[in-house]
Amino acid sequence: MHPHPTGKTAAPSKNAPPTLDRTTFGHRLRTARKRLGWTLTELAERAGVSITTISRAERGQLALGYESFTALGRALEMDMNAMFAGPGVKPTQLDGPVVTRANKGVVYSGLAVDYEFLGTTAVGKRMSPIVGTVHARRVDGPEDYVKHNGEEFAYVLSGEIEVHFSDGNVVRLARGDSLYFDSRLGHAYISVSRQLAKIVAVTSEEST
Repeated sequence: MHPHPTGKTAAPSKNAPPTLDRTTFGHRLRTARKRLGWTLTELAERAGVSITTISRAERGQLALGYESFTALGRALEMDMNAMFAGPGVKPTQLDGPVVTRANKGVVYSGLAVDYEFLGTTAVGKRMSPIVGTVHARRVDGPEDYVKHNGEEFAYVLSGEIEVHFSDGNVVRLARGDSLYFDSRLGHAYISVSRQLAKIVAVTSEEST
């Protein structure tokens, strides 16, 4: 939330999407790990994510990037989008159409993008649809690039972005432009317009 001009904290808008704070997500992550009886070391080895990163995420001290939580999802053998279901909502298998009303996805503030996860009640999806607000303004180094198995699609709803690839390629996209690529190649989104850009992104996950 943003401070109110009078100094008071502004009340959240009725139309604002529900937000999954880091503490709640961390608790869900820890519960999933404990359910399997795994230590932090075991999960770190299976996911390829450092013990420190997992530990801090479980304690709500760190926002995970997309690569990290998809890697954890694969290791935990679960649909990580289900971690973003609203409170009291139990995700189920996809046995019919799933509707997400406007501003009713679940928002998680990642390292470079604020993700609004859609269709969170359907587990085992082959695609992960997201509305993203890109708040990163530059690429500082190799650690900013994300890569994961599968393919990725991005469509710019507003503003302008650059998509930087680890092979040195840079693609600039304006409102209405779209991009489809192999997400095994390291990539990073940044906003280059005055206002933060908003995109629709869809990722597909492959087991290999």
